[in-house]
Amino acid sequence: MRTYATPFGLVCLGLAAAAALFPLVAPNQYYLSVAALAFINALAAVGLNLIAGYTGQLNLAHAGFMAIGAYTVGILTVTYGVPFWPAFVAGGLVSAAAGALVGLVSLRLRGQVFAIFTLCVGVIIALVIEKAEGLTNGVNGIMDIPRATQIGPLSIDNDAGQYELVLAFLVAGLFIMQRIVTSLVGRGFVAIRNGEALAEALGINLMRTKLLAFVLSTFYAGIAGALYAGNLRFLGPGMASETVTFDLITYMIVGGIGTLLGPVVGALVVACLSQYLQALQDYRMVVLGPLLIVLIMFFPRGIVGWIETWLGRRRAARLDAAHAAAAHKVAENKLAEPPHA
Repeated sequence: MRTYATPFGLVCLGLAAAAALFPLVAPNQYYLSVAALAFINALAAVGLNLIAGYTGQLNLAHAGFMAIGAYTVGILTVTYGVPFWPAFVAGGLVSAAAGALVGLVSLRLRGQVFAIFTLCVGVIIALVIEKAEGLTNGVNGIMDIPRATQIGPLSIDNDAGQYELVLAFLVAGLFIMQRIVTSLVGRGFVAIRNGEALAEALGINLMRTKLLAFVLSTFYAGIAGALYAGNLRFLGPGMASETVTFDLITYMIVGGIGTLLGPVVGALVVACLSQYLQALQDYRMVVLGPLLIVLIMFFPRGIVGWIETWLGRRRAARLDAAHAAAAHKVAENKLAEPPHA
């Protein structure tokens, strides 16, 4: 079923349209920057959700692959003078290529062993970025990264334009992801998550299917990193840390792991809570942590997962009522029939 042909899809289109109009009502440019960063994180979380939520393989190096995409853009544009858009494409491809190499080695592992292996990979990526000073400028990072200023005749060389650019990539990323997860390939991902032995018995090539999910996931991370580089125009080794990966996992859990819109909703909810609690300064995380715990306790399937469950129950109740009414009408018709002689 096509998502945009359903009421749920229409709601998504309405929300996207409202988000596109946000620059017209934003109090100042700061809010546009915060929203753009939330959208970038949401896009990265959508990619992580493909491998973790749909395929059941928790990649704890996702921030590292996001950093690979970002640093590819930074190095190509600042050091070698490559224009932004070719560097942007290279960011996604280099991250996907790195994902393919790591996936070939790691995807034969399962469960916690796979998660620990990828955690180590993430630490290695962060160390390489920090120590390879000749390439990445080490702890000083890369500054003054040129960003996209124009798409055809459309100028985007301002905060509102950058916001719309990031939003467009997020919407496109969600549309493509919806196509992936509802395809036969996507069903193969879910089959592996539900049971690798059963998936293999059904004829699914486990290694090839998991590797495809991993590469697609890291490509999303690379694109998000490339957008990050162009949006913030500064990179530091901290963006590859496991803390960033755990933030992305939080977005998935809060919004709903294994749901299409869950990572986006989670990223926006956490961003809004963080900004709302900004006045608390050093005590912000002391309040935010328990708030997130309470949210997860009341919505164990995440916000989007809870909404899907609620809508499913309502739909089932309506169907049961319709079946009961139809059965009652048939019974009445039977009683109204004259007895046979």
